[in-house]
Amino acid sequence: MKLISRDQIETLAKFKSKKFMTTSFYLDTKKRENTIKAISLNLKNLMSLGQKNANKLDLDKVKRDSLIRDLEKIDRFCKQNLSSYKAAGMAVFSCSGDDFWQPFDLPSSPRNRIIFDHDPYLRPLSAILNEHPRICTFVIDRKEAKWYDIFLGDIFLLENLTSDVPSKVKEGGWEGYESKRIERHIATHLRDFFKESSKKTSDLFKKHRFDWFFLGCKDEHCTIFKALLHPYMKKRFKGRLRVGPSNSPSQVLQSSLEKIKELKIQEKETILEAFISELEKGGLSDSGLKNSLRRLNSGEVQALLVTRYFSKQGKVCPKCRFLYADETECPSCRVKTEDRIDIIDDAVESALDKKAEVRHINPPSKLRHYGNIGVLLRYKS
Repeated sequence: MKLISRDQIETLAKFKSKKFMTTSFYLDTKKRENTIKAISLNLKNLMSLGQKNANKLDLDKVKRDSLIRDLEKIDRFCKQNLSSYKAAGMAVFSCSGDDFWQPFDLPSSPRNRIIFDHDPYLRPLSAILNEHPRICTFVIDRKEAKWYDIFLGDIFLLENLTSDVPSKVKEGGWEGYESKRIERHIATHLRDFFKESSKKTSDLFKKHRFDWFFLGCKDEHCTIFKALLHPYMKKRFKGRLRVGPSNSPSQVLQSSLEKIKELKIQEKETILEAFISELEKGGLSDSGLKNSLRRLNSGEVQALLVTRYFSKQGKVCPKCRFLYADETECPSCRVKTEDRIDIIDDAVESALDKKAEVRHINPPSKLRHYGNIGVLLRYKS
């Protein structure tokens, strides 16, 4: 299955085995940077590490056998598919004891990892989708409009619309009155075409839930069309492109990808500046693992910022599900907390559950000076 939406992550996060542990497996399969031999060697090393770690766990025979079967199934699946595999990365989630199995083709390379835990390890999936917003690129001129869906480096034509806007005609007439009448007639047709295109754009957004909106048109048409956009659309408008309906899909895709790269750099700088500014004035942000987890527990978080690949062990309360850095007993429930291999993964899941944004910041960045993790807050309790 191809990873294409956050809904897939949310569905996967709902899987909870009451009795067995879950195996989460990630493998970099990008063949432009690795040979099949190198990928196979990485797979062999991961399987060896998995066997070693499974045998170290304090589990009864039934639970350990479930993990061993996971490893065998994953190893077999990879060996059967690697030679023809085209995705940049592979993820597999398995719990043989509960007959659970879910593989994903990933559009970006993950870090090679194999993790045994009570829940699927989902943070790398969230990080990948965070890098790939779903884009609607709309291109329009006097005669035609096209809507493209751009996601994970692919482009698909969603809709196209042609107009009946008359061509520009130069008519003299008495003192140019006929020429002006024709110009008004053309302007009315053009505006009607743009209004129809704006409504179609809103309808497509409702259906496809795009994150960003790009507009490709001539300067003379940009102001007209933007004025007709629904406020919902204006919030998602991210910039102009120098392409139109006559450009090929590959040219539209290339222009869109260049704009995405530019915006991601700006976005990273903007959110870090906002985080640091609020932190320095004692405003709506907090930093460090303990403080960030406390804010997540209280529901104050608007956005969670975490350095990509940063991980820490931690604790979780089995009763209230509050997260802690090192509390052996939940201060709220007075229940013994459980160990977590990577509490950052739990923090990401908690943030998503509470409808907070999650921003994975690629290193190097200023976030390292604040413990590699921080939060922007909705309010302060």
